[in-house]
Amino acid sequence: MHKYSVQQLSKIAGVSVRTLHHYDRIGLLKPAERSEKNYRFYGKAELLRLQQILFYKELDFSLKEIAKILNDPNFDFLKALEFHQVELLRRADQMQQLLATVDKTIHSLKNKKDMMSGKELYEGFSQEKIDSMRNEVKKRWGAKELLEVEERIQKLGKEGWDDHKAKGEEINKLLAELMDFHPSEKQVQQAVAMHFKHLNFYYEVSKERYEGLGKMYVEDERFKAHYEKYRNGLAVFLRDAIFVFCQNELKVLE
Repeated sequence: MHKYSVQQLSKIAGVSVRTLHHYDRIGLLKPAERSEKNYRFYGKAELLRLQQILFYKELDFSLKEIAKILNDPNFDFLKALEFHQVELLRRADQMQQLLATVDKTIHSLKNKKDMMSGKELYEGFSQEKIDSMRNEVKKRWGAKELLEVEERIQKLGKEGWDDHKAKGEEINKLLAELMDFHPSEKQVQQAVAMHFKHLNFYYEVSKERYEGLGKMYVEDERFKAHYEKYRNGLAVFLRDAIFVFCQNELKVLE
């Protein structure tokens, strides 16, 4: 079996010779054998153990904690690797979120005139409702999508966001005015197409997702109340019109 000297292991693992000597002294990573001149040599088992040491260090475990874990008679390499996989993926997601925050902050600093505060982003809602809305998005579609939606809104700037909200108001008022027509009527479907396009600014809306949103507008009291303020029964009307729109593959009827 191939053996690695301290210098070779240092090079392939990216740790210093001094560190390997220290690990040997404290009993964390002993060499597989020593030469007559006391040179250290490491085999596959030691390479795997060093990998575990580096993984645990990356996850902020102390050397004392690592030694305790690795010296446990019941230690399982495969289970340990699965643990590292989960934790590193979680950290990768966290890093993505931090990078998104950095990007948004850079954008805001470069465009000071268009800066929007979190308060402006959720203007008109209590902090409790804001937290509830954000948690709902994360629960349904994930934290990544929530960040992407908020980043798109931030990039609009205050003036652009105000215009976008006003456009949404116009569409909802138009839908309320069209409630005397059947949901399948052309003018209703044209208004739904506008509603669909407006939603696609925030995220990509598939046929399945749009149908799901239609149901949610009726079943979720928060969303139902939002549409009912324009006209009683609008939530149900919009849901039915959305179903027609989806049945026609997101196309306006001729």
